[in-house]
Amino acid sequence: MRGDRRGDKGEAVSPWVLRGLRNGVVTTRWPARPDQYASEWRGPASIRDPGRRAGDDLALLCPTQAIGSRPDGTLQLDQGRCILCGQCVARRPDVFEWSAGPAVAALTRAGLVVPEIPDTDANLAAIRDGLRARTAALRRSVHLRHVDAGSDGAEEQEIQALLNPVYDVHRLGIFFTASPRHADVLLVTGAGARGMTAPLRRTYDGMPDPKIVVAVGTDAVSGGLVSPSYATTGGVGGTVPVDVWLPGSPPSPFSILHALLLALGRLPGGGQPGGRESGGGRRDRGEDR
Repeated sequence: MRGDRRGDKGEAVSPWVLRGLRNGVVTTRWPARPDQYASEWRGPASIRDPGRRAGDDLALLCPTQAIGSRPDGTLQLDQGRCILCGQCVARRPDVFEWSAGPAVAALTRAGLVVPEIPDTDANLAAIRDGLRARTAALRRSVHLRHVDAGSDGAEEQEIQALLNPVYDVHRLGIFFTASPRHADVLLVTGAGARGMTAPLRRTYDGMPDPKIVVAVGTDAVSGGLVSPSYATTGGVGGTVPVDVWLPGSPPSPFSILHALLLALGRLPGGGQPGGRESGGGRRDRGEDR
C-alpha cells in the first residue's frame, strides 16, 4: 500500500486498524460495492484539456519522455511511461492532473495514451470477445503465477498486499501458485531484464492454455526510468504476448485487482468497477465467496 507506507509500521497499519474498529470488518467489498479508498487512489498523470497544443517546455517535464505530441500538434501523454513522479503536475497544474481511481488498465498498449487514440468499436469488441472466450473455462477458480523480470520491488509489495485481510483476493476465487503448470494468469513485473528473457518465456510456454498475461507496473509496460538500456528490453511486451497493460509505479492493489477482473471479464456490469464511484462498501468475511 504505497500511499500508506509512511514512517513506522504503526503509521502504516493504523488506517486499516481504525477502519476495522469503526466498522467491525476490515475487508473491502470492492468491486461488488464502491470503496472510497479505491476511488481516491492516485493514478497516472493525465491532461486537463485534450485539445491543448504541445510545446517543447512541456515535454522536458517528464524524465521518461511520456509527454509528446501528435502529428496535428496536440499534446499527448503516454500513461504507460508515467512513473508518478509528479513533476508535470507540480510544475504545470494548469495542464496536467492526476487521474483517480483504480481503473487504469487497458487491453491494448495504445489504450494507455491520453487523449485516447481513436480505435474502432469493432476492434475493441473483438479483443474483449477473444479474452472472454479464452477465460470462460476458468470460472471462479483462477491461479496466478508471478515472475519478476527486473523489478525494483515496489510492484511485488502491492501484489503481496492482495493476500492481506484488506483485499483478500481469495474471496474472488483468485489464488497464487508456485508452478506455471498450474497457472492461468501470468503476472509480470519489472523492466524486462535481458537475463530474465529466457526464464520468462519458459514460464509462459509452461502454462496450459488458455492463459493470460498481465504486465504489472510502468516498468513492465515500457521499461520505466531504466529504459532504453543495454540491460533491459524496454518492458515485457517483446518477450511474452501481453493481454492487459497496467501502468503505475507501482499500481495499487485495487488497480491490480481491476486488471485481473478486466482480463477475466468479471467487472460488474461489464464496465467500470464500483471503485470509480464514491462511498465505502464494507463486507463480512463470509460474503462474496
